[in-house]
Amino acid sequence: MTSTNDIRRSFLDFFGNEGHARVPSSPLVPQNDPTLMFVNAGMVPFKNVFTGLETRAYSTAVSSQKCVRAGGKHNDLDNVGYTARHHTFFEMLGNFSFGDYFKERAIELAWRLITKEWGISPERLTATVYHTDDDAFALWKKIAGLPESRIIRIPTKDNFWAMGDNGPCGPCSEIFFDHGDHIPGGPPGSPDEDGDRFVEIWNLVFMQYEQEAGEIVRDLPRPSIDTGMGLERVAAVLQGTHDNYEIDLFQALIGEAAEMTKTDAKGPMSASHRVIADHLRASGFLVADGVLPSNEGRGYVLRRIMRRAMRHAHLLGAKDPLMYRLVPSLVSQMGGAFPELTRAQPLIEETLKLEETRFRQTLETGLRLLDEATAGMGEGAVLPGETAFKLYDTYGFPLDLTEDALRRQGQSVDKSGFDTAMAAQKKAARAAWAGSGAQADDGVWFDIAEDFGATEFTGYTGDTAQAEVIAILKDGARAESAAAGESVVILTNQTPFYGESGGQSGDAGTIVANGLKAVVETTSKPLGKLHAHQTRIAEGSVRVGDVVQLDVDSARRDRIRANHSATHLLHAALRRRLGAHVTQKGSLVAEDRFRFDFSHQKALSAEEIALVEADVNAQVRGNAAVNTRLMSHADAIEAGAMALFGEKYGDEVRVLSMGRDVDADYSVELCGGTHVRALGDIGLFKIISESAVSSGVRRIEALTGEAARLYLQGQEDRLRDAAATLKVAPADLPTRVQTLVEERRRLERELADAKKALALGGGAGAAPAAEAEDVAGTKFVARVADGLDPKDLRGAVDEAKKQLGSGVAAIIAVNEGRASIAVGVTDDLTARFNAVTLLQAGVAALGGKGGGGRPDMAQGGGPDGDKAADAIAAVKAALGA
Repeated sequence: MTSTNDIRRSFLDFFGNEGHARVPSSPLVPQNDPTLMFVNAGMVPFKNVFTGLETRAYSTAVSSQKCVRAGGKHNDLDNVGYTARHHTFFEMLGNFSFGDYFKERAIELAWRLITKEWGISPERLTATVYHTDDDAFALWKKIAGLPESRIIRIPTKDNFWAMGDNGPCGPCSEIFFDHGDHIPGGPPGSPDEDGDRFVEIWNLVFMQYEQEAGEIVRDLPRPSIDTGMGLERVAAVLQGTHDNYEIDLFQALIGEAAEMTKTDAKGPMSASHRVIADHLRASGFLVADGVLPSNEGRGYVLRRIMRRAMRHAHLLGAKDPLMYRLVPSLVSQMGGAFPELTRAQPLIEETLKLEETRFRQTLETGLRLLDEATAGMGEGAVLPGETAFKLYDTYGFPLDLTEDALRRQGQSVDKSGFDTAMAAQKKAARAAWAGSGAQADDGVWFDIAEDFGATEFTGYTGDTAQAEVIAILKDGARAESAAAGESVVILTNQTPFYGESGGQSGDAGTIVANGLKAVVETTSKPLGKLHAHQTRIAEGSVRVGDVVQLDVDSARRDRIRANHSATHLLHAALRRRLGAHVTQKGSLVAEDRFRFDFSHQKALSAEEIALVEADVNAQVRGNAAVNTRLMSHADAIEAGAMALFGEKYGDEVRVLSMGRDVDADYSVELCGGTHVRALGDIGLFKIISESAVSSGVRRIEALTGEAARLYLQGQEDRLRDAAATLKVAPADLPTRVQTLVEERRRLERELADAKKALALGGGAGAAPAAEAEDVAGTKFVARVADGLDPKDLRGAVDEAKKQLGSGVAAIIAVNEGRASIAVGVTDDLTARFNAVTLLQAGVAALGGKGGGGRPDMAQGGGPDGDKAADAIAAVKAALGA
C-alpha cells in the first residue's frame, strides 16, 4: 500500500524534477491576508505573488500546504466525523506557475502524474471545465484522450475561481475519480453529484483575467496556474477506499485511540473516533504554529476544536485525559514532513492535558444539566435558546457542544433565542459598566471591544503581519480616516505590536500600505485586550477597512526582549544570593535599560552585586532556550512559577522557563511579555546602580547587550584617560591614585595648620597674648581668617585661650562670602561672661541667627562675610556692657 507520506513525497519529487521550487508549508496563521482566520488553501501563501505585490526568485513552485477550515466563512467543523471527506485540518498539494506555463502544460503534468506515476486508471477519471472554456475542453481531448462524455462543461461559479471582487480570476478544471457504481452518487453536474461515488481529487485554476467590482475588465498580462489537491482524498483513492478516514494516517490515530479507550473503532462510536483523530491533527498543528486556546479569535476556534474532540473522548468512556496521550502517535505519523510538530511536542501535550483536565469538569456539569433540560423532549424537539444560553453563560458549556450533543438525539437548539439572550446580556453588561464612573474615553474602547472583540496578538511568533484597520481615533473619538500630518490611534483586527503592560514598554514601528506610511510611536493596551497603535501619519492616508502591513521595529524589540528576559534571570539570581524573601515589587523594561524593584532590607554590598552579575552572565553564556508553556494559574504556582508584581492573571497563564541550575530550571515565572528565544541573545548583563526606593524596597538598574558593552567601553575609556593624565599604565592607576590621595591629605593638614597659625599669630606672627586688648579689664583677642575651614575654628580658639591664660577670644573664618564665628571664654571668666551670649552678638552682625555651644565655647555663622569687622566690634561691645 502507498502510504500518505509516500504520496506527499512523490508529489513534491515529481514537480521538483520538473523544475518547480519546493516551498515549505507556511504557518496556519496567515502572514499576508488579514481577512482569513487560518490558511485554508494552498495558494494563500502565494496570494501577493499572483497579484503582483511580491516577487520571488522562482516562477514555478510546488508545496504541501497545511490548511484549517474551522472558523469564519470557511468552516467544516460541524460536518467532521459524520462524512467521509470533511476535515478541520488537511493538506493541500499544489503546483503553481507565476506567468510561466499555462493550461496545456498544467493539464499535461497533472495527467502524467495521476495516470503514469500513480497508475490511476484513465477510465475512472472525469474532467470538468467552465462551460465557455473551449481551450481546456480541447486540451483534455488532446492530452488525456478523454471522450467528450467525460469532459463536462459546468456553467456555475463552481468552475470559475476569483480571489475576490477585485483581482485575478479565471476558469477551473476539476479532475474527478469514480469510486464505482457500488457507491451512491452521480457525476459532476448531475442531480446526484453530492454523493460519494465521484470525488473531486484535483482542481486546476487557470488565472487569465482581472476583474473589478465582480466584472472581468481585462486579460492578465501573465496568465498563471494555481492547483489544489487534497492529500487525504488522493490517498484514499490510491489506498483503495472512498473514505478519507480509512487511509493509513487516520487509521493509525484511530487505532491508538481505540486501544486506549478499549472501544471498537468501526462500531457505533466510529464518528467519535474520527472526530478525535481529525481534531488532534488540527489542535497539534495550530499549537505548533503559535496558537493557544483562549476566549477570543483564533484561540477560541482552537478551544472549540479541542473541546469538541474531548467531548467525544468522554463519549468513548475515557476516564482520564486522552488527547495528549495521542500526540506521540501524531508526531510519529507527520513529524518527518513537518519538523515544527516535533519541536512543539512538549507544548502540544501540556496544552491538551491542561485543557482536557479543566474541560472535563465543565463537561460533566453541562451534560448533567443538559440531560435535565431535555428530559421528556422527543426526536425533532428544539431546546429553548435561553436554556442553551444559561448553560453557556453560567456553566461555561459552549453552544456548539450543546448542538452536537442534541444532534445525536435528533434534536436542535433555538439559535435565534440564544442570540437574543446573548444580546440582552451584553446590553446589561454595558449598562453596568456605564454606571461605574469610568472616564468617557473608556467608552470608546468599550464600543470597539464590543464591536470587534479582542485584538489578535501575533507578536509571539513574528514581527510583521498584515491586518485590517477596524477603528481610527482622533482626539478620543472614532473617525473614518486620517491623513498626513495627523496623530491618531489606529486599531487593527490583529497585530504583532506588543501593548505596554506588565512593565514592558509598548512596541514601535511602522504601518504601511499603498501610498501610506505611518510611524507607530508606541502601543498601549486599553481594557487589557485591545492593542492601540499611537500613530503619526507621515505620508498618504488611511481609512477604516484598509488592509495594511504592520512592521515592528525589530531591533528595538530585540533590545526590549533582552532586557525583559534579563529581569527574570536577575530575579532568580537575587533570590539565590539574598534569600527567598526577595520578591519583585515593580519593573520597567525599556529598550535602552531596565529597572527592577525588589524586597530587601539593606543595600547590597559590592561583593553581592558582583555575584549576582556573575550568576546572570553565566546563564547568558549557557544560551539555554527559553521555553513557553500554557498552564492553569494554580498549577503554575504549585509548580514553583513566580508571579510578577502588578500583573493580572486569568485561569490560564503563560509560563516562561529559562536557564538551568543543576537539574532544574533557573527561572520559572508567569509572564505575558515577549522574550528572547535563547539566553545568549541577551549578550551581556551589567548592573549600573543599586539604591533604595522606600523602606524595605531596593532598586537595581541594569543594561544588556550593546548598551552594556557601550557602558563598559565608556568606563574603560575614562580609565585610560585618567591613566594617561597621570602618566601611568591603567593597571597602575589605583596605586597612583592612592598615593595622590595620601599626598593631598598631607597637604590639606599642613594648609589647615598654617591657616590656624595665621589666625592665631596675626599678620606679623605675634602671639594672641601680645596683641590682646583690654576691654573693661578683660583681655580680648580677635582675628579674621580668610579661607580657614570652619571645622578648625574651635581648635584655633582653644589655642588662643591657652595663650591668653585669662580672657576672651573670637575668630571669624570667611569662605566664599559667608562667615563662621567661634567665641571662647577661659574657665576663670565663665561666671562673668557666657560664650553663647557673646557669640549671638557677633552672629547678629553677620546677618545670621542663633548659634550655640557652652559657656566656654560657642560657634555660629551668618551670610554677610564682609561684616566680619562689625561682628568683632559687636562681641567687643558685649564684653564692655
